[in-house]
Amino acid sequence: MKRIAIDMDEVMADFIAKYLLHYNRDFNDNVTHERLHGMHLRQLNPELESHLRECLDDPSFFGDLPVMPNSQEVVRELSERYEIFITTAAMEVPASFAAKYNWLKEHFPFLNEMNFVFCGDKSIIDADYLIDDNSRHFKRFKGQGLLYTASHNVHETGFVRVNNWLEVREYFAGI
Repeated sequence: MKRIAIDMDEVMADFIAKYLLHYNRDFNDNVTHERLHGMHLRQLNPELESHLRECLDDPSFFGDLPVMPNSQEVVRELSERYEIFITTAAMEVPASFAAKYNWLKEHFPFLNEMNFVFCGDKSIIDADYLIDDNSRHFKRFKGQGLLYTASHNVHETGFVRVNNWLEVREYFAGI
């Protein structure tokens, strides 16, 4: 059975939506996903780095992230034909481990928790496909990378791109 590795943040879980709620509240702003088009969060505001770190260091921050539309349904369908691994670069944010694990158990209870991989360098993942919003993870990955569209990667080229979970479904239906 072929394997699909799937990133969490900005692929399954809408990290940006929650972060923008905190940012807009704390900086009295009204930033939308659209305003972030083509940029990373840290480019939004010079004060953002410490604010972002505060949110990331809060162990509960990742616990109630919104689920990306259609991800549950499509991942369930894929799990009937592929071995699914959730591969999150949680080593970058160690405080997130428990919240991410619990979030996965709540929103994707049909997945095998033994296939939740909290890692740093995703080249260690032995999978046929990797769905991720950060192309840096494709550099040493041996399988096929699928770049999941996020505000920060809209201008990147040279990768197979999927814009949403319905396009993920279409991609794998064609295989």
